[in-house]
Amino acid sequence: MPDLPTSPRDTSVSVPRPLFASVRVDPRAPSPRTAQSRGARPAAAGRVEATYRSESTYSAQTSTSSPNPPGRPPAATRAGHWNWRTMAGRIEDYALIGDMQTAALVSRDGAVDWLCLPRFDSPAVFAGLLGTDEHGFWRIGPAEPVADPPAPPPPPQTVLDSGELRVPPVTAAAPALPCDRRRYRGDSLVLEQEWDTQGGSVRVIDFMPPRHLLGTPDVPQMIRIVEGLAGRVRMRSAVRMRFSYGRVVPWVHRVEEPDGLHRTVAVAGPDSVWLDGAAETYGRDLTTYADFTVEAGQRISFGLTWKASHEPAPAPPDAETALESTELFWREWVAQCAYQGPYREPVVRSLITLKALTHAPTGGIVAAPTTSLPEDLGGMRNWDYRYTWLRDAAITLSSLLRTGYREEARAWREWLLRAVAGDPENLQIMYGLAGERELTESELDWLPGYENSRPVRVGNGAAGQLQLDVYGEVVEALHLATMSGLARHDHAHNLQLRLIEYLEDHWRDPDEGIWEVRGPRRHFVHSKVMAWVAVDRTIKLLEQSENPPDGLVERWRKLRAEIHADVCARGYDEQRNTFTQYYGGRELDASLLLIPQVGFLPPDDKRVIGTIEAIQRELSTEDGFVLRYPTHDDQGNNVDGLSGHEGAFLACSFWLADDLAMIGRVGEARDLFERLLALRNDVGLLAEEWDPRARRQVGNFPQAFSHVPLIDTALRLTAAGGTYLSH
Repeated sequence: MPDLPTSPRDTSVSVPRPLFASVRVDPRAPSPRTAQSRGARPAAAGRVEATYRSESTYSAQTSTSSPNPPGRPPAATRAGHWNWRTMAGRIEDYALIGDMQTAALVSRDGAVDWLCLPRFDSPAVFAGLLGTDEHGFWRIGPAEPVADPPAPPPPPQTVLDSGELRVPPVTAAAPALPCDRRRYRGDSLVLEQEWDTQGGSVRVIDFMPPRHLLGTPDVPQMIRIVEGLAGRVRMRSAVRMRFSYGRVVPWVHRVEEPDGLHRTVAVAGPDSVWLDGAAETYGRDLTTYADFTVEAGQRISFGLTWKASHEPAPAPPDAETALESTELFWREWVAQCAYQGPYREPVVRSLITLKALTHAPTGGIVAAPTTSLPEDLGGMRNWDYRYTWLRDAAITLSSLLRTGYREEARAWREWLLRAVAGDPENLQIMYGLAGERELTESELDWLPGYENSRPVRVGNGAAGQLQLDVYGEVVEALHLATMSGLARHDHAHNLQLRLIEYLEDHWRDPDEGIWEVRGPRRHFVHSKVMAWVAVDRTIKLLEQSENPPDGLVERWRKLRAEIHADVCARGYDEQRNTFTQYYGGRELDASLLLIPQVGFLPPDDKRVIGTIEAIQRELSTEDGFVLRYPTHDDQGNNVDGLSGHEGAFLACSFWLADDLAMIGRVGEARDLFERLLALRNDVGLLAEEWDPRARRQVGNFPQAFSHVPLIDTALRLTAAGGTYLSH
């Protein structure tokens, strides 16, 4: 293969280990990971930083003291900086693609840094998101300088006694150059990213076709199409597969098909991943490369396919046919949306995201496709969200039902009945995608974590918690499904009655509450309110039944009144005119904002207004966004059993906008809502929280629990100005 031309503007090269002794290093220079993660100042201009990249590769990297625009490296970097990345991008730098059974996160630099195969909760093949390039990635990007002003020549301090080196050398990854533009293709989950280089312009199209379109339900595919837009652009694909969350190096080899086609396959234990593409591949440093040139109007495709390693090889993907089918699928699905209001764009993008988080074969809905993206950068508040929380799934179904999607509600109801089985008394707060109950939590100590946020966890120990509010959310979802015209299901009806029988005996118990605190159980006010919701909705169901059980309606009316009176007496601080987080406490909790939304008290009740204003006053950030609860008491002690802090919780901030609209402060509600919309990244996605200090999204991403209340608030604000349902 001919050498790529040398760029005189390169300021960083990777060299084999024997040449490391010839690199002059300033020992005072911090590593890029240390400097970035701790907020240190950049190294002085001309300083050389040597960073260990892999077992056989080092990189000599010239720093710069010039400020770095958000999302774009300095001009010198963009002019041919080829190196291994030592940390992932910002959370908001990622976009989602998926096939409704798993999902990938694609960074602005063209790198796929997170992909679990074959399911959302399977071990990751690309885990660079929680570590470095060493833990797996697939990057496709330009292999030439981009269209920036000329950069200064490299400083004389960088000395490489290596003879004639190619730039980029075969040991380098594709350059981590942020794209100039990106977007989803219409109302779909097909991502487009574009780069402008000195040689021309290029587009990379990324997507995962829904498996039912392929007729291969157990064979996920990710397809990447490189399209030349103008001129001629040299490109590089670099794939580093690391199975079991970056821990296992697979056996990678080439397979020659009978028709002469060469394919690359990576095998480790039960898994195999097949790489197909029109460009010739070669291997260096346990990484698979392809160097190629794309001209205007030309399209070169690549495909990555998973299959169980003991089974026959999968067929290579038909990229263009798969693209056409995938776009059609999303267009037809979005066409069912009943919402036609002024916020259609963010609502539709949120609906597509929620659909992408739905596990199509079972109907389960994951809270997020990631694990251990931190709520506190550098801290320990890192959790695995790749499971089905009953609460999150129930409110997701509520949003889908109110925007016209009934099939998803039917599928989830079937999933719920299978998961709960014949044992509603032992209802868990979360399950696996198919209803699995064992979600044992463990830590992956070989991963450094996103921006050194440790530990990285898989599984979730909160599965065994008692959270009484879940009963209310589940019953509310079943009630809404019935009210929306979903056909009656006798087993679902009986399940609902058994859930209330359980609550009848246990609603007085303390629990861990909606926020899954890892401190002591308490009598959380929100939990009691949602127990009231469960009883209230079941009474309404029975009142509409032709032959309700004798005496049951009257008995549960008394139960409903008892719960209501107990909450108002023990969960309300009369002196401060606000409900509190738990009985006998003084702390506030943003979940109290749901009191008027679920109908526990009317919006004009003075206790409701007092609670809204207290939360605005005591739990709001300077931006007006809302914290879930105070994580520290007056003496600075953590109150939830965890160290560190967290950001503004986006769902709670949407709840505040809802409440403001309900009490007549519609202009204020609309202003808050639009400021929340501005927090979305450039392709419309939200994580769990917003860090007001770092001015960044934090937490697992994208988060269903953020996109659901976005939809709900849009519907409420639209309704405040007129009818929002088109049919």
